[in-house]
Amino acid sequence: MLLIRLSEAIGVSGFEDEVRRIIRDEVSGYVDELFTDTMGNLFAVKRGEDPRGPKVMLAAHMDEVGLLVDMIEQNGMIRFRKVGGIDNRVLLSRRVVIGEKKVPGVIGAKPIHIQKAEERNKVVDSDDMFIDIGATSKEEAERLVKVGDPVGFSVRARASGDIVVGKAFDDRAGCAALVEILKMDRCRATIYGVFTVQEEVGLRGSRVAAFRIDPDYAFVIEGTTAWDIPEKRDVSPVAELGRGPAITIADAGMISDRGLVELLMRTGDENGIRWQVKRSTTGSTDGASIQRTREGVRTVTVSVPVRYVHAPVGMLDMRDFRATAELVYKSLLKLGGG
Repeated sequence: MLLIRLSEAIGVSGFEDEVRRIIRDEVSGYVDELFTDTMGNLFAVKRGEDPRGPKVMLAAHMDEVGLLVDMIEQNGMIRFRKVGGIDNRVLLSRRVVIGEKKVPGVIGAKPIHIQKAEERNKVVDSDDMFIDIGATSKEEAERLVKVGDPVGFSVRARASGDIVVGKAFDDRAGCAALVEILKMDRCRATIYGVFTVQEEVGLRGSRVAAFRIDPDYAFVIEGTTAWDIPEKRDVSPVAELGRGPAITIADAGMISDRGLVELLMRTGDENGIRWQVKRSTTGSTDGASIQRTREGVRTVTVSVPVRYVHAPVGMLDMRDFRATAELVYKSLLKLGGG
């Protein structure tokens, strides 16, 4: 399954090479043009049936949150800094791989047996953690890794029925959905599928990609938070697994184009595709940078709900995944000629 292969690939922000290779191989033969820009964004262009039809940008980011080697101690332990938003509570004892060689390691800290009482009552800061690769000296460690190497979580993805568990579904779920859309029949509109870089560290790749394309419309396909485990009775914020793609009305970085929001909702209703409204305004997506490119772009974000997003392991429902690809594609069929 493509989603599992993408999930298991390592693509920390700025180091998306492995993910890009998988996607390039997968879409080659289904698109008319395939190229990479200086930032590392991968463009997959599918010409529309109508030469006068609109240009539509479909964006999904390849990068994932992770770590970066910051320093190697004399005893061979490796210090790191976080890349993207990661909660310190999910780091300890996690298996990781480092650099192109994928050197295995484990994130560690002072054992509980020798912690002071006050230390046991607070979350260990990432600055007090280290990665242990089994090296006994700095020289031994430096033969395997170097400062600046990316560090990704080592997680095997698994499927059980419609439920898939794995890492980096933000936004490998969006990438896989975009691949599926590019494999579908042509639309009247010309589709610019863009697999963007460095979203997790400031929406960087999408900004230059949108400037290059100058699209008429943009759909951002994301993996969004599914916090559907109520903190108190009858409260389920953000989005829920199994209830279809989550359409963003507004978030911290953008207000979606009202016309495109209505298009998605109407298309879903007409085709029996379940959809939901994303109910949180915290955080943002590539849509925020695309929307403000040049004279402005009519933009909307639609997402696959993912539990435990930005953690080493997440969970999604393949019914939501398939519905997201179908909803976006059938909405695209309605674009063209005005």
